[in-house]
Amino acid sequence: MHIITQVELGQRIAEVRKLKGLSQDELSSLISLSRPVVTQIELGNRKLSVLELQKISLVLKTTMDEIVSENFSITKTLNASTEPLTEEHERVSTPVFNSDKFQNILLYILEKCAGKPNVNESFLYKLLYFSDFNYYEIYEEHLSSTSYRKLAFGPVPQHLQDTITDMIHDEIIHLIKTQYLNVTQTRYLPLSKPDLSTFNAQEKDIIDKVIDQFSDWSDNALSAYSHLDMPWKATSQGEVIDYELAFYREAPFTVRNYN
Repeated sequence: MHIITQVELGQRIAEVRKLKGLSQDELSSLISLSRPVVTQIELGNRKLSVLELQKISLVLKTTMDEIVSENFSITKTLNASTEPLTEEHERVSTPVFNSDKFQNILLYILEKCAGKPNVNESFLYKLLYFSDFNYYEIYEEHLSSTSYRKLAFGPVPQHLQDTITDMIHDEIIHLIKTQYLNVTQTRYLPLSKPDLSTFNAQEKDIIDKVIDQFSDWSDNALSAYSHLDMPWKATSQGEVIDYELAFYREAPFTVRNYN
């Protein structure tokens, strides 16, 4: 066998798992290891015994030799499977944008906390970010249907500026400039009520929990906190943040009860 590093081995297992359409929860159940243990294996933080690697290989319908091969090819490994991937295990990590739903989620957040002096434009980015990634980690589905890019001052929703421009034009929200702690900040005030029928009770519950947890924080504190979250840390500057990275979170960021 070709000797590879523990990190390389974990990366290969994660690649094959994703291409086979399995979540970490599903793989952990099939190999009788806990979900956090699978996470540590894929991160390269935990060694694998030969028996464990053999069991993983069988579940992923490949072989140990293929996984540790010097000429490892993810395409070759995928094609070697004798059974097709099943749609029931597939997650969509790239959201399909829904403008109406995004506007109403934004309106709901503003209705709940726009009156607080610390909730400026940058702060709003983080409330949306944690709502989206917390929801995806728990339910493996998208909430606001937007993607985020890693920029210097925090995760930025890709559709926010166009959405806000449209909402200001349609007199749904109002832009104001205020002074807070001697800093000029941009804030948005809602002029309309959100249509709550555009999102369900469990989506609303996640948003409410994020608002309850963070809405009294300072912008600097919330920004620093978001920069320690695994999806942010694992993404290169300027790149879109992959929702799948939510499954690599650890305390205090993880919101899913993996036990």
